[in-house]
Amino acid sequence: MSFDIIRIIVVVVVILLSMTLHEAMHAFVSYWLGDDTAKRQGRLTLNPVKHIDPFLTLLLPLMLAVVGAPVFGGAKPVPFNPDRVRYDEWGAALVAIAGPLTNLLIAFVVFGVYVLGGAPQNGVFATITLTAVTVNLGFFVFNIIPIPPLDGSRVLYALAPEFVRRGMEAIERFGIMFVFLIILVASPVIGQFMVTAINFFLDVFSHIFSIAS
Repeated sequence: MSFDIIRIIVVVVVILLSMTLHEAMHAFVSYWLGDDTAKRQGRLTLNPVKHIDPFLTLLLPLMLAVVGAPVFGGAKPVPFNPDRVRYDEWGAALVAIAGPLTNLLIAFVVFGVYVLGGAPQNGVFATITLTAVTVNLGFFVFNIIPIPPLDGSRVLYALAPEFVRRGMEAIERFGIMFVFLIILVASPVIGQFMVTAINFFLDVFSHIFSIAS
């Protein structure tokens, strides 16, 4: 089995596990804050099948991996009712940010495992851990972009004045199609932003673990 095939398999497994935890955390935090919408629709689960979006979860990240671009993507949005969660807009922002922060935490923990494992440059261990780190950082960075309906927009919504909120609501009506359009039109800019942000967090992780060691 060639290295490329092994890497694709690793990417698929990492994506499924990472996005399952990402979406499940949206559901768990929403339920914790008083909204059972996700639970009633079967999304309060760690079953990947419940969260997969064929394009965002599989096709887009795999295409990016094949061409050597930063891997990012998403899953089926977890439904929740902002009017039913505690703390109003801040509660809704907490539900939204829970997913990306889960990816950031996974990246940090796996990077630590990689360092403790000797930080090899080659081999199956390096492939799995480094893929897990970069994929999760990609998901984190992409999803905190404050464009509706990405998770970062909900945090911005909690901070923004009323006229900005109305504009964001208008954009959000187009749902994921707006994100597709942004990816098509601004892919070079997004790609450069992703590379810069991922490298920043890798530098931060390296600095933290070099101090700890």
